[in-house]
Amino acid sequence: MKPNIHPELVEAEIRCICGTIFKTMSSNPQMSVEICSNCHPYYTGQQSKIIDTAGRVERFNQRYSQKK
Repeated sequence: MKPNIHPELVEAEIRCICGTIFKTMSSNPQMSVEICSNCHPYYTGQQSKIIDTAGRVERFNQRYSQKK
């Protein structure tokens, strides 16, 4: 590795808008994010709430559902 070209790593504090604070290592000491693993729908199990715009989900289900 070449000397003196890599950024210095410091302990970083990442804040989510939900109020969760994570500590990690980064070249930036403070960051803010809009969504984290505590409030993301995939990780919280709330992903089943699909917003159906103009019936797209229903049309997809009708086209590709198995016909009995």
